Formats: sequence, C-alpha cells, structure tokens
Amino acid sequence: MLRVRCLRGGSRGAEAVHYIGSRLGRSLTGWVQRTFQSTQAATASEASCAADDNKATDPLLNDCPVCSYNEWDPLEEVIVGRAENACVPPFSVEVKANTYEKYWGFYQQFGGQSFPKDHLKKAVAEIEEMCNILKMEGVIVKRPEPIDWSVKYKTPDFESTGMYAAMPRDILLVVGNEIIEAPMAWRARFFEYRAYRPIIKEYFNRGAKWTTAPKPTMADELYDQDYPIRSVEDRHKLAAQGKFVTTEYEPCFDAADFIRAGRDLFVQRSQVTNYMGIEWMRRHLAPEYRVHIISFKDPNPMHIDATFNIIGPGLVLSNPDRPCQQIELFKKAGWTVVQPPLPLIPDGHPLWMSSKWLSMNVLMLDEKRVMVDANETSIQKMFENLAPVSCSCSQ
Repeated sequence: MLRVRCLRGGSRGAEAVHYIGSRLGRSLTGWVQRTFQSTQAATASEASCAADDNKATDPLLNDCPVCSYNEWDPLEEVIVGRAENACVPPFSVEVKANTYEKYWGFYQQFGGQSFPKDHLKKAVAEIEEMCNILKMEGVIVKRPEPIDWSVKYKTPDFESTGMYAAMPRDILLVVGNEIIEAPMAWRARFFEYRAYRPIIKEYFNRGAKWTTAPKPTMADELYDQDYPIRSVEDRHKLAAQGKFVTTEYEPCFDAADFIRAGRDLFVQRSQVTNYMGIEWMRRHLAPEYRVHIISFKDPNPMHIDATFNIIGPGLVLSNPDRPCQQIELFKKAGWTVVQPPLPLIPDGHPLWMSSKWLSMNVLMLDEKRVMVDANETSIQKMFENLAPVSCSCSQ
C-alpha cells in the first residue's frame, strides 16, 4: 500500500530530519546535524516556494490530495493494491537473481500464467479485510484498476507478460505533494503503472505534482546476463562485492527501495535499484530533499521496508539478519534502533518473492497505531512494549 495523504503537522510535529554527509558511491562519512521539523513547516515552505512561480498554483497546495513526508504521520488516505489476475513473472535473469533456487522450477513451469487460484482467492480476501480495517480507522482507501496481467506485450527490446498491481509501494513514491512513478527493473512490471493511472490523474487534476521517472528500455544491457548465482553463499559474496544483476546501463529503481524521514530519504543499491536511478532521484529532489545511500549485510537486497523501517521520529526497526552497515551513525545521532523479533510464519509457507521478514513491514496509522499481521504476535508485543501503541491486526 502507499501513503498518499497524512494530517498536516502530524501528532508530534512529526518529521525527524537528519542530515548525513554522504556522496554517491561512497560510504556515509558522518552526521552533520540533527533536527526536527514539522510536516506543517515543510508544507508551508513548499507553499512559499510555489508562490514565486505563478498564482495558478497557489490554491492547489492548500487542497492538494497528496501530502506525505514520512512513514508515521496520521494517515488520511492510502492506495491499497489488488491481487486479482496476478500472474507469475516469466523466468528471466532479473527474476532468477531475486528468487531462491528452490522456487526456480515454479517460475520455469508457471511463468506467464496465473498464480495458484486458491492462493489468489485468499490474498484477495485478506486485502479486502485490510481495506475494511483502514476504513473503520477513518482512512480513505483508493484501489488500482483490475487488469489482465496475462496479456503478452512486446517492445523493441523484449517481450513479457505482466505480474500484478498488488504493491503500489513498489511503483509509486510520494514526496510531499508529488507522486513519482518509479521506472522499475523487472520486465514483467514494465506496464504496471497503467493500473494506477486513473488515480494519479485524479490526484493531478486536484493539484498534486506528477512525475514519471525516465522509463528504461530494459534492454539486455541493463542486466548482467551471466550473473553467477547458485547458492546463498554466492549471493552473499556478490552483494559484499557490490555486484548486482542490474547494471548501470540506464537508470532504474523501485520506489520501495526508498524510505522517507521528512526532508531526508534513505535508499539502498539493490537488485532493482542502481546508482543511476539513485542519482536521478537525488538530482530531481534537490535541493529541498536529500537522498542518502545506506547498505546492509543482505545476500539479496530488494526493497528496504523489511530491512530498515522508520516508524517514528528517530525510531527505526532494523532487521537483525540484515544489519545496517551505517547503524552506528544513526545511534550516535540519537536514533532509537529496535531489532524486531524473529518472524513466526511457518517454514512451509510459500514465499515465492518475499522473506519471512515481511513481519516488520508494518503500516503506521500514526505514532500510536500500527497495522500488523494478526499471526505475528511477537511483533505485536514488541509494539506494546515500545510505547502505548494500539495494534490493528490484518489476517
């Protein structure tokens, strides 16, 4: 799901803004400054900048349907994805690099076909219940268009079928009053943006900024066609060497590799986000926002939420299995670093594209309320012990 609009000002003024001295491709060199800035102040600064342009934009900011700077301000509106018609992506080199060997046969057999019907039925029901919970908590819920993802498409550089529109957080990033379409890196996700266009056009017509990052060709040159993965050990070695299946042929990134903390965004170089993509975001958002690269001991980096999840001002969940290489800098800056408990999901549960650590990929409704998996009782207890937090459980 994607946080679209949050209450201006937030429950504690609500942005933790931390400045890091960093440069593209270099390790973080230290903290320069630590401060807190309210979302209200951030919105006001955007309004003052806009006032210098032309009066036609003045009224749009006050009523803009898109306004979100972090992951914890009181949530007013959200986009929740759909599992309907979800298809298994074809077993291409980038899919192979992001999945584990025990599932390769599944992709080879079912690529381009529907995911198992019984699983889809359960997924659809669970997402509907999540929407019901959000609505009961007073949150406006938007949904993407249902699309037939089994349709084969062809560009001058490749052909593929689609995948799904289940994860708006993967493809869309909200920064202030701007909604950014990520270019993506999987060929099966090339046209995924189409499911969200009606919503984005509605937001644009109501005053939101709308940016589409440069669409990659996804030609063969974007991928290391000989990426040598056979085991978890291989993945660890390659990640430690900074080698990924995506090259620097052209910019690519998934929105889910970025996480926001006010005027600062943190990002990882991953299997789907390259340095060119990060640099495009850095230049696009400067000077109002700063983009900082952080890294993890992760054999298969892809999407940051289940590795490093900022849940409050100066408060972060840090995956103990994928330690952050720069975590001491956060601690020195006064952040509270919490290691979530081990996930409780059974070993036999099929995780074709995910890890058990989805348990820590929670949704903050505000600083006091959080949505967690109903089966993950240990992380529910963790939140209860952190502070007086109310847990809404999604089955």
